[in-house]
Amino acid sequence: MIYSPWLRARALLLVASVGFCQCAIAGDLTPLVSTLMRDEEDLAHVRFADVVHGATGKKILPLTTNAADALFAQKIGRGLDAVLAKLNAKDSAAHQKRRINEVSGVFEEAIKTELNRIEGFTCDFTRTASGTYQRSGYPDLKLTDKASGRVAYLDPKLFDRGSRASPFRTFYFEPKRNTNKILEDAHHLIIGVEHVGKVDGAWRFTNWELIDLTQFHVKLKAEFQASNRELYRPEAIVASSTNTTKAQKP
Repeated sequence: MIYSPWLRARALLLVASVGFCQCAIAGDLTPLVSTLMRDEEDLAHVRFADVVHGATGKKILPLTTNAADALFAQKIGRGLDAVLAKLNAKDSAAHQKRRINEVSGVFEEAIKTELNRIEGFTCDFTRTASGTYQRSGYPDLKLTDKASGRVAYLDPKLFDRGSRASPFRTFYFEPKRNTNKILEDAHHLIIGVEHVGKVDGAWRFTNWELIDLTQFHVKLKAEFQASNRELYRPEAIVASSTNTTKAQKP
């Protein structure tokens, strides 16, 4: 039994990337499935920093209370204040979105724009090791302080007032070798933005919070997936309705 959470994370990643292929070639998935089920129980409370290090070899750096870190956070805060003012304005593009999930992209663009206005900062969407922009997956943005060279990965999250204690999943991280976007030792910060829904037809954003992920804990959920294309294969359909109802023209 491996007791270290960091070693457990490394073991899981090894099983997922190497063991799966070996088992699939051998035609026996039982060892892999058994390991995933056991690891899902064992990896129910692990530091995200250990998962990131196991998957990428990079460290999550804490944001401390020293003067340099405090100034860095303060400058980020100035940019986020401008973002909230911009997104709450009457002409905000956010108000045109029907669902709050659709507003996330607007926030990412606004954060990128406003942080680039801060002296000494450069902010852009994250890239993979090949240099390709990758909008999906964690993290969304990379912020660099040009003077010190320090890097912070930023990931905005919008949440409804009153949902702070919700048990539903709001964060996930998929370790992938080809599309990994964590390429440097860096701060990892969640930008939590609270909203109260639409007021008079306009989204109302009330405040932001900057969350340091140094001591953030996550859990593993082993999951096998398929799409409709794989599910509704013609050769797999054994019965269907005899009469297909077609939509009538209005």
